[in-house]
Amino acid sequence: MFRNIMTSVFIFSFTFLFTGGLNRLLSSEKIMENFTLSDYNGKKHTLQDYQNSKAIVVMFIATRCPVSNAYNERMNKIFADYESKGVTFLGINSNVLENVEEIKKHAEENKFKFAVLKDPDNVIADKFKATVTPEIYVLNSKFEILYHGRIDDSRREEEVKSQDLRKALDEVLTGKKVSVTETKAFGCTIKRAQK
Repeated sequence: MFRNIMTSVFIFSFTFLFTGGLNRLLSSEKIMENFTLSDYNGKKHTLQDYQNSKAIVVMFIATRCPVSNAYNERMNKIFADYESKGVTFLGINSNVLENVEEIKKHAEENKFKFAVLKDPDNVIADKFKATVTPEIYVLNSKFEILYHGRIDDSRREEEVKSQDLRKALDEVLTGKKVSVTETKAFGCTIKRAQK
């Protein structure tokens, strides 16, 4: 009897310690470290520059991906609706085949008002574990990832039923916990550099 009680106490203690450690590990993986990238005009942007924002939206996008391009107008609309509310938007291009000149031309043609940064050798995409374009991350001022996934649930705007990014931002701005922290991003695979 005593042995059974001690075994139960040991198992409970081990489980508690293990899951506590695991939870700390998982939560630490959801905090991004500061990084610096240049935009297509050569201006450097550091994540820390935007730590006073109410939220930071990091968007992995592309110039040649038809799925990413289907979202260009929607990204502009979301930026227009939330930038004045203290939300920072950073586009990041990590595709090895898309150079700075191409990114600049694409941004100008699509009238992007948000900064588009070049991620040489997809270093930042690797840190975020981003795999497709478009793929979205919403961070708070401590660089904790509050939301990761898609902008919405359909490439065709007329078929959208779930405004996932907008919902997450609305919750952040009203001080609520983000109710859906992860959705499945879909799009073109990020073309990574050979390392």
